[in-house]
Amino acid sequence: MSFSHDTKLSDICAKVKTGERLSLEDGVALFNTTDLNALGKLADTVRRQKHGRTTYFNVNRHFNPTNVCYVDCKFCGFFRTPRQPDAYTHNIEDSLRIAGQAVNEGATELHITGGLNTKLPFSYFTDLLSALKKQYPQLHLKAFTMVELDHFAHFYKMEDKDVLRQLIDAGLDSCPGGGAEIFREPTRSMICAHKCDAERWLDLAGQVHAVGLKTNATMLYGHIESFEDRVDHMIRLREQQDKSGGFQCFIPLAFYPPETQMAHLPGPSGVDSLKTMAVSRLMLDNFAHIKAYWVMLGKRLAQVALHFGANDVDGTITEGGELTESYSVESNNEVKMTKAELISLIEEAGFEAVERDTVYNRIEKAVIA
Repeated sequence: MSFSHDTKLSDICAKVKTGERLSLEDGVALFNTTDLNALGKLADTVRRQKHGRTTYFNVNRHFNPTNVCYVDCKFCGFFRTPRQPDAYTHNIEDSLRIAGQAVNEGATELHITGGLNTKLPFSYFTDLLSALKKQYPQLHLKAFTMVELDHFAHFYKMEDKDVLRQLIDAGLDSCPGGGAEIFREPTRSMICAHKCDAERWLDLAGQVHAVGLKTNATMLYGHIESFEDRVDHMIRLREQQDKSGGFQCFIPLAFYPPETQMAHLPGPSGVDSLKTMAVSRLMLDNFAHIKAYWVMLGKRLAQVALHFGANDVDGTITEGGELTESYSVESNNEVKMTKAELISLIEEAGFEAVERDTVYNRIEKAVIA
């Protein structure tokens, strides 16, 4: 019995078995296949070779210091202008209260990202990190995307190395992977014209890796991009990983259209999301971890994605005050699960749930209390 009725997929399978790196053409062929089961099986085989049945999660909390932002990305339903009634900026006291709630819930990580707010001094961010680290030294502070770091350097007229040095001195432990969106032009300029370009994003990631910090990487899919755009994005990340080696995890982010400037679009289908997960695993041969981000996939599809190459589901996730994920596909924008619920989600899918810290140190084999 042949591997697949899709001859191109069978040819790619032969490459994967011998460890040959896949090309742009291979990646596009994977997206175009009609044999979803075979594609999933191939990605799952690679996933199990790397991780067996282990599936990671962490107990974390997302925290957005401000939703005020001058970058009007067409896919974003989160940002506000300073004059909008629901615009906010948390002070230090608010931030410590939210972090305290996270610690009480068992969180090991505070995931900090926000809008590009030109009303704030750079000291706001260093003071925020310093206060959090002093009060809760046990929390890993994963903060500021490459887009935020680029904003800090340009708006405050600082050298990149000085931005990083001051943030690290204040308590920065690692960086998230947001802001990558889609690297390829002209698509990038069409959806986020005011963000740094692909070369700048990748260069900053390399600089962060060079000073010893880990980062993640993302890709926003299911809007106006092509399959070629997606595969090009993965190849650029793969090339940067070859150079600097500091990416821990790749997170495909499913576009959620409501309350955005692209609300007329349908967003990705379940099949498209599963293909994207599988292609990510196969193209990104030098990334250890692929994340099925349950907030944007939904809990049920995230379970299936674990059979299509993913080995991580993210964490418990809650925003303090305002919901982080205005793009959540869960009903009522639900963006929280308990540790027990996460373990059940993973184990019901047939995998072993393992709690990790931010840099993938195993905390314990997870059991439901």
